[in-house]
Amino acid sequence: MTPTFKYRRLSGHAFALSLLAAAAAPAHAVENGAPITPFGVFDFGAGQLPPPSEIATVGVRAAVYRASELRDNAGNVSPVGAKVRVDSVGAAIIKMTDHSFMGGKYGWGAVIPVLNMGLDLAIPTPVGTVNVSGRNTAVGDIQLIPLMVQWTPSPGLFTNASLQLQLPTGSYDKSRAINAGTNHWTVVPTYAFTYITSGGFEVSSNFQLNFNGRNKDTDYRSGVEYQHEFALGQHRGPWTFGLGGYYYQQLTDDKAPGLPNGNRSRVAALGPVVSFFELGSGLPLVWVHAYKEFGARNRSQGSQLTVRAAWTF
Repeated sequence: MTPTFKYRRLSGHAFALSLLAAAAAPAHAVENGAPITPFGVFDFGAGQLPPPSEIATVGVRAAVYRASELRDNAGNVSPVGAKVRVDSVGAAIIKMTDHSFMGGKYGWGAVIPVLNMGLDLAIPTPVGTVNVSGRNTAVGDIQLIPLMVQWTPSPGLFTNASLQLQLPTGSYDKSRAINAGTNHWTVVPTYAFTYITSGGFEVSSNFQLNFNGRNKDTDYRSGVEYQHEFALGQHRGPWTFGLGGYYYQQLTDDKAPGLPNGNRSRVAALGPVVSFFELGSGLPLVWVHAYKEFGARNRSQGSQLTVRAAWTF
């Protein structure tokens, strides 16, 4: 997952859907300066949901995020020193069926994340540096996916749409500098596609919007967020190699009593992606990517390493 923190505030994540599915750990709320759902979940196979199966598809995702600087509204390095650390593990279950819905195959899913998080800030003031630190290791917000639909419009083209509901079930305390939970509901509609040419070249993308509820403990409502994740690569036998990344943009202002501006944030990232899947081998589908962020505004700018695996039963 990819946490971020707007340097103005000290107080107070997604789900993975791709070929045979994966799991994701959520991020913090925009209130704390980070996206509600994690970046770097979708790459190869974003438009492909798992096949219908007798039991279900189970996925796991482990991610490491590190950042050592914050960026202000103009994209400049903030004078506030920062060290951000988030290690996350998520478990997902996705059940696809043979039932038809809107001309496609219907399914549902759920994700449970666990996060180990750390935040250290060094804030310059006229009387010296003030140090603020926070730690939180806990279960994050559970995500339910009551609606997932897969279509295959033509050979090599796979598309899907889904609706995710993020529940405010994660660990949260408004006095903490960092929280595994958001303390509000989030509704996330998504659309994704994967196109694979006859020569094995793949283009995949996932598009989503995050509509955030109000945090009742702080009277803070985070703005609407747009996330686009993508991957381009070449299939070679069971392997796929290429380039992936994401673009994140907050579309509307945050709203809270006394908030001086909208605190809109954005960031982009690029990096290498590799996946492995050999049909009939009994081995899981595996994805690995490493992304470096750039162009950040009102948030941290760092790096992410993610490993995902999925099995269909």
